[in-house]
Amino acid sequence: MSIQESIGLGIIQGLTEFLPVSSSGHLVIAQSFIKNFEQPGVLFDAMLHFGTIVAVLIYFRHDLLGILRACLPVRWRPVTGTPGETDLSPEAGRRLALYIIVATFVTGSIGLAFRDYIYTLFESVRTVAFMLVVTGTLLYLSDRVRQGYRGTGELKVSDALIIGLVQACALVPGISRSGSTITAGIFLGLRGETAARFSFLMAIPAVIGATVLEMRHATMVPLHTMLVYCVGTVTAALTGFLTIRLLMFMVSRRTLRYFAYYCWAVAFSLFAAVIM
Repeated sequence: MSIQESIGLGIIQGLTEFLPVSSSGHLVIAQSFIKNFEQPGVLFDAMLHFGTIVAVLIYFRHDLLGILRACLPVRWRPVTGTPGETDLSPEAGRRLALYIIVATFVTGSIGLAFRDYIYTLFESVRTVAFMLVVTGTLLYLSDRVRQGYRGTGELKVSDALIIGLVQACALVPGISRSGSTITAGIFLGLRGETAARFSFLMAIPAVIGATVLEMRHATMVPLHTMLVYCVGTVTAALTGFLTIRLLMFMVSRRTLRYFAYYCWAVAFSLFAAVIM
């Protein structure tokens, strides 16, 4: 894989990780056009996902600091607070941290249990096409449910369990992680912005954990290839930061259905290509 191809895949990852169109599905499609593309396990894919998580850490840094402050002993907490919706009470901040842990546990348990089977699905364009139809349907329906009213401080443990389960389903290529978890939150009665914020925050430990797990393959990659991987990771981080802003705007305007049309178009194009 060349540096140009790594940059291209990084841009695709940065765009599709946060836009609800399945980054893993698009990576499978793009990699199928790269001659002799191969990677140990899914190391390169995991590094691209890590790049987009760096973008999340930067974009939601105030939210993360708010959660950290709430979890600190009283004598260690700064006096100043975080403005807006993320200005949580210490109790609400600790609950949010707990819910992120619960969702991560559910996702991680299922991911580890079905890891080998999930790896095989990354080689199937037909699976990606079918799951893109599923993603599109979820996005289309999410704009048609009643607007939710619950904010970050009103999350419940049942929300974390369900959204964590949905995030595990998104390990299958073609199911958008952001799209499926945001729509799940909307279906549960959360405000769109709240669902998106929780979706991104709970992705942090899940993706970091997956990256650490895949780094065991790093010793199998030559140094010059690892440098190419790192270029893709940085590209994904820069592209991802800009894309988060776009998605948060579209979620607030309830326009996710437009991504549904895109998912369906790509899916049916893939079905046609496979048949031909």
